[in-house]
Amino acid sequence: PPAALPRYSAGGQLLLPGTRDMHIHLDKTFYGGPWQAPRPRQGKTIMDMIALEQTLIPKLLPTSQQRAEGLIALLQSKGSTVARSHCNIDPVSGLKSLEHLQRALENQRAGFSCEIVAFPQHGLLHSKVDALMREAMQMGVQYVGGLDPTNVDGAMEKSLDAMFQIALDSGKGVDIHLHETSPAGVAAIDYMIATVEKNPALRGKVTISHAFALSTLDEGRLSDTAERLAAQQIDIASTVPIGSLMMPLPQLSEKGVFVMTGTDSVIDHWSPFGSGDMLEKANLYAQLYRGSDEFHLSRSLAIATGNLLPLNDQGRRVWPQVGDDAGFMLVDASCSAEAVARISPRRATFHQGRLVYGSVAKA
Repeated sequence: PPAALPRYSAGGQLLLPGTRDMHIHLDKTFYGGPWQAPRPRQGKTIMDMIALEQTLIPKLLPTSQQRAEGLIALLQSKGSTVARSHCNIDPVSGLKSLEHLQRALENQRAGFSCEIVAFPQHGLLHSKVDALMREAMQMGVQYVGGLDPTNVDGAMEKSLDAMFQIALDSGKGVDIHLHETSPAGVAAIDYMIATVEKNPALRGKVTISHAFALSTLDEGRLSDTAERLAAQQIDIASTVPIGSLMMPLPQLSEKGVFVMTGTDSVIDHWSPFGSGDMLEKANLYAQLYRGSDEFHLSRSLAIATGNLLPLNDQGRRVWPQVGDDAGFMLVDASCSAEAVARISPRRATFHQGRLVYGSVAKA
């Protein structure tokens, strides 16, 4: 390499691909402020939560930029310098949440890359934000968001059509929150696949986040749906949920569906449990889907890195290669299987060849 390039001594640490947080809300968090737990959720509907958020957002806005920058630093400390953040577009905050998030990202541009999803958290139709969403598209946002078209907007086809029309008109992608597990959730997935099939411009540009309805499908129906998702290159973003709901993530991957993971909430009014650690998500994936042997532990890392692994299934090194993006982390582990199983400490994080977290000696 040219002598002018910086050189570091990794000190025996393991070099692994950087992780990616592909579903997070950087714009609204309690992180960086005094501790507060969410209010009790028992008996509360998503509409109740939306009503609560309408009172909380104005209180969060004055510090939202600083807290977003604090969250970015947290992600960097966990090995992530690539993310996709959903950002509220609602009648309460207007475009302020987006403006604050964009300022935070600009301040951290040298060490962090992030796509933004304009997210109508209070319902695209319910909160009448079509015009605001279109304004957001003109401000450099990469994705049109959406939310539970039946449970929140009360009109599945009309809501999804409105979301897709914004995407088609602006040439942007789509990333929708779909929590519905009722038959309405399955119908929404089918409708979205059919919409992409009819509109080739959307192929490869749609992500369904959560997609809990897939967990309700029998084996045959799941196989057919997964094949259709893969054919249209529709991605699934999952937080790898635990509990009674078991997402069929390995089955989706086997059919060629690109599955990625993310934090979702980090200490906010929805959940206090988000740590910002994608290696922790890989660990959870391994536990849920019985990946306790060396091979499957190492494969589980893929959900956190955008399918980038140092070794392929045959054990040949496929990363890093000349020309690869220089995004990586140094981990206190002997191999990727150990890193996943033990959620090993990250000692340093690099973004595009720049040290953005930790300390490592110059060679």
